Amino acid sequence: MSTFFEDYYKHVAEREALGIPPLALSEKQAEELVALLQDIPAGKGEELLDLLTNRINPGVDPAAHVKANFLVGVVKGANSCEVITKADAVKLLGTMVGGFNLQGLIDVVASEDAELAPLAADALKNMVLAVNCFDEVNALADGGNATAKEIVASWANAEWFTNAEDIPAEIKTIIYKVDGETNTDDFSPAKFAFTRADIPLHSTCMGGSLFPEGPETIAKLKEQDLPISFVGDVVGTGSSRKSACNSLLWHIGDDIPFIPNKRRGGVIIGGIIAPIFFNTAEDSGALPVQTDVSGLSTGQIITVKPLEGKILAEDGSEITSFEVKPNTILDEYRAGGRVPLIIGKQLTEKARGVLGLSSIEESGLFVNPDNPAPAAGQGYSLAQKMVGNACGVEGILPGTACLPKMTTVGSQDTTGPMTASEMTELACLKFNADLVMQSFCHTAAYPKPTDVNTHATLPDYISNRGGVSLAPGDGVIHSWLNRLLVPDTVGTGGDSHTRFPLGISFPAGSGLVAFAAALGVMPLDMPESVLVRFKGDLQPGVTLRDVVNMIPYQAIQEGHLTVAKQGKVNIFSGRVLEIEGLPELKVEQAFELTDAAAERSAAAATIKLNREPIEEYLNSNITLMEAMIAGGYKDPDTLRKRIADVKDWMANGELMEADSNAEYAAIIEIDLNAMTEPIVACPNDPDDVKKISDVAGNSIEEVFIGSCMTNIGHFRAAATVLEGEGQVEPRLWVCPPTKMDAEQLTKEGYYSKFSAAGARLEMPGCSLCMGNQARVKDNATVFSTSTRNFNNRLGDGAQVYLGSAELAAAVALIGRIPTPKEYQDIVTPKLEGKDDAIYQYLNFHLLEDGLTV
Repeated sequence: MSTFFEDYYKHVAEREALGIPPLALSEKQAEELVALLQDIPAGKGEELLDLLTNRINPGVDPAAHVKANFLVGVVKGANSCEVITKADAVKLLGTMVGGFNLQGLIDVVASEDAELAPLAADALKNMVLAVNCFDEVNALADGGNATAKEIVASWANAEWFTNAEDIPAEIKTIIYKVDGETNTDDFSPAKFAFTRADIPLHSTCMGGSLFPEGPETIAKLKEQDLPISFVGDVVGTGSSRKSACNSLLWHIGDDIPFIPNKRRGGVIIGGIIAPIFFNTAEDSGALPVQTDVSGLSTGQIITVKPLEGKILAEDGSEITSFEVKPNTILDEYRAGGRVPLIIGKQLTEKARGVLGLSSIEESGLFVNPDNPAPAAGQGYSLAQKMVGNACGVEGILPGTACLPKMTTVGSQDTTGPMTASEMTELACLKFNADLVMQSFCHTAAYPKPTDVNTHATLPDYISNRGGVSLAPGDGVIHSWLNRLLVPDTVGTGGDSHTRFPLGISFPAGSGLVAFAAALGVMPLDMPESVLVRFKGDLQPGVTLRDVVNMIPYQAIQEGHLTVAKQGKVNIFSGRVLEIEGLPELKVEQAFELTDAAAERSAAAATIKLNREPIEEYLNSNITLMEAMIAGGYKDPDTLRKRIADVKDWMANGELMEADSNAEYAAIIEIDLNAMTEPIVACPNDPDDVKKISDVAGNSIEEVFIGSCMTNIGHFRAAATVLEGEGQVEPRLWVCPPTKMDAEQLTKEGYYSKFSAAGARLEMPGCSLCMGNQARVKDNATVFSTSTRNFNNRLGDGAQVYLGSAELAAAVALIGRIPTPKEYQDIVTPKLEGKDDAIYQYLNFHLLEDGLTV
């Protein structure tokens, strides 16, 4: 006897106690469900039908496969159900977005059944993922099928778009406002990362310690029976996690029909909205607006006029205005998001092509992007040339909406399950991006039960689609993904620190990463660039991490950046940070600079390097990829193709360079000779940078040396500084970025030096950096080499300084931030004359014992 209802009711009650809906049905539950639908218990028919209609994920989810097969069986008479007619079954197939339902709908169209074929046509006409079956439908149309002809004509006229509700002239809404800066860790706290794939559950922790009352306050505001708009001074800085947007939209958005536990819509208003968050809101069907928010407050009722770009008070007076930007954003909002708009336009473009109609741009159906035209002799920056090459043109000017080819795509484990869900919804069974990599660096060391399940299931999901999956314990995704790059190409990743030292990457939320992996392209509104040009030489004791901090330091001096959040000025926000003047850097060193572009809220980063260090790096990387194939990493064919592409570039490729007449939003010049002491980012803001002379003497309780900002040279340097000094008083954490670093450091005896200092040696990976695994003590004062120091990221109430590994070792020895003289006295004697041995990077092709991974 089936226990389906007993088990399901228990689950519903457990979730109801948390104030959230039940999970979508699993494949096993779907199988039980369709069995019951064919032998319905008394009085359960409507309940079973509702579960089939509304509680199964769409696309190519395994449960969707069960649902589609059952409904196709009903249509063909193989299955019988007293509450589902053949017509009902066709209509239900039409609610499944795309994927496993498409063939069943095509078969109905092909049958030319007088009752059913028009129903299948109505579904296909309004389904943008029907682009995946365009050729089949068009072939039927060419063969004389009248219904198929109607469908192709409908696609050509974009009825999937024109049938959608018009943009409302007015949106009356109530404000919920958070003053100051709201980062993605506030919307989606890292310590609850294991719940991210479960949107309703994860949304219950939205607000973290910054606005913990948020969900409850929003719920009370909803009692006024008006939609809620989120408002903030600075919104969505930090990580590229779509879970932040998912949580916010769960509280302010609308249910998506037939798709369980997912919402879209809602208005998000910010003085500044971080570019990745803005894009994620676009992709999620929300309406992000950037404007002056000083006149807005929680509980205030306003009217947003999206067509006019105005926000009005209840009495009709104008509070503020905004630019509708990009100019296509209202089309995106009407279509349910930027992603469905792009896919739908591809469908319409195909249909108009086969029917010999005018181009999609000439059709008048959509707002055309307001793309600038290049002038005669137009100059392009390095970033603009790289994106241009990915679009098949010489260069792409700022403000241009484009679809560059995504050569490399990365996904990490706290966002990976969400990315996989988005891929499933996109009906992706094979990646079109050249290389997609999945890592497990954020959860490997201290996995929760949900993480253990992810480790067991996600690798096959990725490799079965042609991707490359790392294993738990391999290390940080960036340190691996960088080694699989082809120079001057474009990519993306579901982590804000996907910042290539070769080529360029535009990090994104999991929805856009899924799109890039599945389709091999990604929508991009090309940003402006800011050029940072270095000159001079590093002074004694000053490291590349100090160079990283020189960028915001100099920007503050020139008025390009402010630390205060209200009226925040940030020249880098949403722009490409382009770096010149350090061409001799090794690629591993260069990544320290491009990686930190995330903390500037930059859209992307480039760095100009000489060819010699690049070729050295590529030769090493070829050896790594060959070792991965020999070690059984999947997909081997993808790795072989990438090896071939790298070798081809080495034989035939030429490094791109910026034109001398390229234009920039700003040019910041930094003289390395002028900086004679280390610079640190102070608690708790990566923009709040100061010389150590300004913070010397501040006591430190814990020290962390690790994260993607480190490489093997940093660990050798830190261990050398610590050597022979006994156990340090602060708690010392050490975490190399990859298992190859850890193995080499062990061989060279550096792990024994860390052990002698009393260090806690972590599994290679992210460790403390994200704060979802181990954490420092509550309210501890910390010195860290990690990426960012937002409130509560490394630990509840933690006050975190960011700086170099060399400085971290000195801090560990004396338990406080040293004066410049103390720093030099501690570090210089230990490291002097040892640069060649300490800062020797991992050249796998030169290892005497070879490489095994």
